[in-house]
Amino acid sequence: MTLPADPAARLAAIGAEIADRVGAVLPAWIEGQVRLIADAWGRCPDAVRADLDARTAVTAPAAGARIADELRDFAARPAAEQTTTPLQIVRGAVADVTGLLAAAGIPPVERDDFAERAFPDDAYGCVPASLADLGDEDLGPLLLAWGMAKVSVLRPAADA
Repeated sequence: MTLPADPAARLAAIGAEIADRVGAVLPAWIEGQVRLIADAWGRCPDAVRADLDARTAVTAPAAGARIADELRDFAARPAAEQTTTPLQIVRGAVADVTGLLAAAGIPPVERDDFAERAFPDDAYGCVPASLADLGDEDLGPLLLAWGMAKVSVLRPAADA
């Protein structure tokens, strides 16, 4: 990936790359999280599991597209209006995992106090700690590059 010299254009390019990569891997991550929790619980009747798998096959691609679109919209904003991070946007996919598992009657998992306070909506303990957790090893460094690019845009404005 060749990055533009202009800091704002570089920030937008990195944001767009993150959106594209997340859109490509997030559906498989969602499917994997649902499968992991359902398998670990191990008590889904066959019909319930078949329904869960079918709903996951529909929900995961839709959630991947939705989150990728949110990331593209986010990346298109001026740096000063980017008041969260791409990782925080991606963490919104936990609601899809939670909805699928809860609808199948799978009980929440036990989480430590920190996880319960930090991520109260993550009843199944699957919130990604980093973008690299989604399965694309380049996403972790891209998030770091995004942060550095954002600073390169905002710092000169703050110094003026």
